[in-house]
Amino acid sequence: MSIMPNLDKSFNLSASVQAPTNVKPNKSHRQQMQVLQEHGCLVLDEKLCTERLANLNYYRLSPYFQAFKQADGKFRPGVTFEQIYQVYEFDRLLRQIIYGVLEPIEISLRTKLAYCHTSKYGPLGYLQAQHFNLQHQHAQFLQSLQNQVHLNAKLLFVQHHLDKYGGKFPLWVMTELFSFGMLSRFYCDLLTCDQKTVAAAYHVQYRQLASWLVCLTQLRNICAHFNRLYYRTFSAVPAGINVAPAAERRLWPLLKVLRQLCPPEFLWEKEVKERLLLLLSDYKDAIDLAHLGFPADWADEI
Repeated sequence: MSIMPNLDKSFNLSASVQAPTNVKPNKSHRQQMQVLQEHGCLVLDEKLCTERLANLNYYRLSPYFQAFKQADGKFRPGVTFEQIYQVYEFDRLLRQIIYGVLEPIEISLRTKLAYCHTSKYGPLGYLQAQHFNLQHQHAQFLQSLQNQVHLNAKLLFVQHHLDKYGGKFPLWVMTELFSFGMLSRFYCDLLTCDQKTVAAAYHVQYRQLASWLVCLTQLRNICAHFNRLYYRTFSAVPAGINVAPAAERRLWPLLKVLRQLCPPEFLWEKEVKERLLLLLSDYKDAIDLAHLGFPADWADEI
């Protein structure tokens, strides 16, 4: 069975190759630097700038320009390429810290979902639609599971269950193939009583946890694809997290969610707070905490 995505019929790669007249021409690294200068960005070391651009796609760097631009699209007076690059480096290191705590949260969530569901419905109960709520699209869910097995068929534990158990995967095995987004959807599709059981393990309301998982799915995808966190406006707001209105769609409330969901055996103080304090100290001259939604007393709250 094919699992290739269906591309929109309006997209024709061959036609794009034949008629590229409306596509911008490529620029050399020096020309890219000159574009920055023309828009008001100061370059203190031109050789270093072109070296950076040779290893960092201009298009990847360009989202970081937003925090430094005026309404007319020009850079604010005094902004340097070196400062922008510092923010990029800060963001890269920040992603590493956040991704590090997302891992134990994801593993914990897999464990709790599998334990809750199998304790009540058995190892293969997830294959029965009646064990989910009315919003659950069971045929799509089963197809997604089949796709995951197909994509991961070379993994030893997948081969083992295909060969020895005829392709029957207990939920605690199947969840090892779930993405964070699949885990989030699985939780949201549970019966309310089962959502409450899982949420109670995290000491939060069940609707609140559903909101948080949607938010963390976006956060994980951003980190996994090395995309920007700094000065980012997130599309979803985590329910029940009290922050200033200006910070609702910034990173700060998501850090509070991570703190709440982090399993107790994870060394939050050492792995997150201490590293974050050091990172913010190292880059204090390049960044603005308001661009992350951090309050003045953030260190006491995190």
